[in-house]
Amino acid sequence: MENTVQLNPTLEQIVLSPQQLLAHWQGHRGLTRRLIEAYPDEHFFSYSLGGMRPCSALIDEVLHMADQSMQGVISGNWPSYENGTEESPKATTKQQVLDQWDRVTEKIDAYWPQISPARFQEVDKAFGLYEGPIYWFLFYLIDNEIHHRGQAYVYLRTLGIEPPAFWDRPQA
Repeated sequence: MENTVQLNPTLEQIVLSPQQLLAHWQGHRGLTRRLIEAYPDEHFFSYSLGGMRPCSALIDEVLHMADQSMQGVISGNWPSYENGTEESPKATTKQQVLDQWDRVTEKIDAYWPQISPARFQEVDKAFGLYEGPIYWFLFYLIDNEIHHRGQAYVYLRTLGIEPPAFWDRPQA
């Protein structure tokens, strides 16, 4: 069987609506936010295991990518990933991270309705690095968040803290 992607699915072939995909992503974002809240302040920027980055650095990557992605998803004009953003200066406290998390969540909700249904099938090269259809890149953002949240779960468990239940992701 060939590995092909149909770029113009018919209505019968659509598995998720854009609204369902957003609810799925925001469910993961809500869970990650609860994980950040549960993380001890004194370990958030410093604790690491096995050469992995501290939780703050993992979350910073997730935040940075989600924050900068919406412009490219909508318009095809992707910012340079390395440049950062004036809206998200480097956080130095866990509360600043949570505030940035909330701002990015609001940004995603505000920008999402501007994504045309056809745009999900268009191929772009996000940040000049990741080439594929927009829906694929959005899945990548979700997968990357899950991956880093899993690392943070390990950190919490080694600190003797029960992380939020991984399955507790309310869907809108």
